Amino acid sequence: MRSDWTELLVKIVDPVLRSAAAGTLFEAMPVEAAAGQEADRRGVSPLEALARTLSGIAPWLENTTLTGAEEAERARCAALAQKAIAMSVDSGLPSYLRFGSARQTIVDAGFLSLAMARAPRTLLHALPEPVKKHLGEALRATRRQTPPYNNWLLFAAMVEACLSMLGEDWDRERVDYALREHAAWFLGDGIYGDGPHFHADNYNSYVIHPFLVALMEVVGDKETAWTAMRKPIVERAKRFAALQERSINPDGSFPPIGRSIAYRCGAYHHLADAALRRQLPEHLSPAQARCALNAVIKRTMLARGTFDTKGWLTIGLAGHQPSLGETYISTGSLYLCTTAFLPLGLPASDPFWSGAAEKWSSLRIWSGEDHAADHATD
Repeated sequence: MRSDWTELLVKIVDPVLRSAAAGTLFEAMPVEAAAGQEADRRGVSPLEALARTLSGIAPWLENTTLTGAEEAERARCAALAQKAIAMSVDSGLPSYLRFGSARQTIVDAGFLSLAMARAPRTLLHALPEPVKKHLGEALRATRRQTPPYNNWLLFAAMVEACLSMLGEDWDRERVDYALREHAAWFLGDGIYGDGPHFHADNYNSYVIHPFLVALMEVVGDKETAWTAMRKPIVERAKRFAALQERSINPDGSFPPIGRSIAYRCGAYHHLADAALRRQLPEHLSPAQARCALNAVIKRTMLARGTFDTKGWLTIGLAGHQPSLGETYISTGSLYLCTTAFLPLGLPASDPFWSGAAEKWSSLRIWSGEDHAADHATD
């Protein structure tokens, strides 16, 4: 199964990494978008593609336990990723990805920063000093845009956390604001509102839980008040991981509810992140999570029409379904699907990969097996 994941992930990311490393992402990447939105999205879609690709592939690039063909492929992709970053953050190059030019760049500067947190050795510290300087400048450029009052606060906070990793001045107030507001938006039983109101969508997984946990990892010890937030953030994340696993149907499908459904298996960003961090709830084994995620990945990524003739992703959930793309969705947005592959950052010997296959909750229940009941945590 691991080799299947690796092969599929490389298939997804290769056009992005090769084009970005060559400095031709703007020219090479098609920009599929809602009617009338193509011109607007063309300026931001390349940054979306690269940042989201790197956020998903980062743990695999950081994995030091690989050997043989997988290590060779990892090393190739790591070299492309480093070159892609260098070509994308230098404002003096035509390949610069226009950080700060539009509000959308806050989001993908956040995903790029998340990638740095997930692969500090490979994607951050390995960069030459001039590239690090350009990266800091690119991230700071997004400060001239104001995030809306919702999960976007976490992107701005993650940018500041990455600046702290670079050893540069960073704005603690942006981090504090994001953490405190999300604490206030917690609704119970592992679920946050996306802003002051609840939205029936997948943003607790796309963004909220993974970014909160990452912020705790990077800057959680820098303020006493933030350190006190760590335990509830982790416990809430565990509960939401349990809810996510239970939402995966026996055939790997899941309810097509809420916006951004064209992120495909990226809807399970959080479950994958919890598995990577070894922060699954006690009753959910790593092997069970693996099998559940595998079912989702196969259901969403192997459908006919998922890729165009040149290997770029198309808009859809189970194939090419352009009407599922909102006005802010374009080709680059779709690469959030790579976050379902985060457990490739674990060694092959980890129980996630080495454990015997297990049925996930809905497969057990709907096949008539006895299985533990689910209960709220608060």
